[in-house]
Amino acid sequence: MSASSITRWIGIGLLGLPLYGALTFFSSLNPQPDPNTHPEAWARYVTTDFYLLKHLFASGLGLILVIFGTIALGAYLIGSHAGRMGLAGMVSAIFGTLLFLMVGGVSIFAAPKQGQAILAGIEEYEKLPAILADTALLPTMGVGVLLMLVGNVLLGAAVWRSGMLPRWAGALWVAGSALPLLGQVYIILPIGADSTPPTVPTGAVLLVIGGAWMAWSVLRRPSTRTVGVHAQPKVQ
Repeated sequence: MSASSITRWIGIGLLGLPLYGALTFFSSLNPQPDPNTHPEAWARYVTTDFYLLKHLFASGLGLILVIFGTIALGAYLIGSHAGRMGLAGMVSAIFGTLLFLMVGGVSIFAAPKQGQAILAGIEEYEKLPAILADTALLPTMGVGVLLMLVGNVLLGAAVWRSGMLPRWAGALWVAGSALPLLGQVYIILPIGADSTPPTVPTGAVLLVIGGAWMAWSVLRRPSTRTVGVHAQPKVQ
């Protein structure tokens, strides 16, 4: 496969980044009520088909697409001056995303059953004692959020230093990644509300802009770079 073909495929993979931002923005619309303060409203919300489809094809699909986009970004940065930083950021971000996807996947299918139990008036459900699964949920989510944040900061810094992609696209990607993740941190904290914070749609817009900018910069011109290899000048 030629260098231009590899670069084209990498550019296609990078489209996963803005698509992730767009799907994250869509999933943040019409947020769910806080189950801690409005349990019945939350139960009615999560038992709708809209909840399942939105989280399955927006939140879940978005996380899958950003994994492909992150792999493409790491692969493109390997041949740059910031290749090691880009590789470290790719691994950290993907590991954190997979942990976050694990927690989100449970929520997609478990929350509707929880909502049904609340609407059915099963009082014993809310009185069940905490078990290891409950205890492990927040630490797993917290580690995932931390790894995603560190990984995306490293990726943004690698983009800035690489000389291969627009610097400010990397800066937008860092800001866009940080805002939703910091919103998730707010949810985890005891003072936080268990609902979508306004930082999520704001960050999602920045993700769309930064991700699309990087993908477009790769797709709009043939590149002489391939994965980890710099093209050699032609001998006259």
